Amino acid sequence: MVLQAKGLSYRTVDVTPGIGQVAVFRMSGQRQVPVLVDGDVVLADSSAIARHLEQREPSPALIPGDVREAAQVQLIEDWADTTLAAAGRSALVQAAAMDPSLRVALLPDDLPDPVRTVMGAIPGGWVGSVTELVNQNERADLLTSLEQLSASVQQSPWLVGDEMSMADLSVAAQLSLLCFPSSAGAALAGKGVPGLSDHPKLQPLFQWRDQLELKLMERTLEEV
Repeated sequence: MVLQAKGLSYRTVDVTPGIGQVAVFRMSGQRQVPVLVDGDVVLADSSAIARHLEQREPSPALIPGDVREAAQVQLIEDWADTTLAAAGRSALVQAAAMDPSLRVALLPDDLPDPVRTVMGAIPGGWVGSVTELVNQNERADLLTSLEQLSASVQQSPWLVGDEMSMADLSVAAQLSLLCFPSSAGAALAGKGVPGLSDHPKLQPLFQWRDQLELKLMERTLEEV
């Protein structure tokens, strides 16, 4: 999303869990994505990547020049990358454990069909312990935060200031774990975490995310 916001050309490489992570480790020293390769520079961690791109391509600025607004962006980005991301992953794991169709849709495209079939056939109750991963208090806290964000974006299209910032992109990216956008592909679009993806008070928030993605896509097409 930052690459799109900056109008930079790029190529994505999907990494299959397991063997694909070996190549990522050799390249970056760790096994997780995202990893950015920019010439001789190899960076891991979305926050570090975003700041590298901000320095590489200062315009349009995604970190405000105003000190107060920059601090607000930093706090929201850090919250999205840690608290929101962890809660979103846990909620998605729980949803996938109970929903075979979601579980299969989340599998890598290049996974052999027999493996996909086996994963889809596993009963939803196979992981009773997994369904306890999302603490009820944590889910309640997550819902409260999302409701506040939903109310905020109905008042203003930007979380901080009067322009798109890293705060908007970091929150929007994590929302896709809770309710997948159309850009996730036909298999995942519209799927998500029951109780959140279909929550009436959160629909304005997911619509805001979709509009933000549309703006980024339009900006990319303009650059092309």
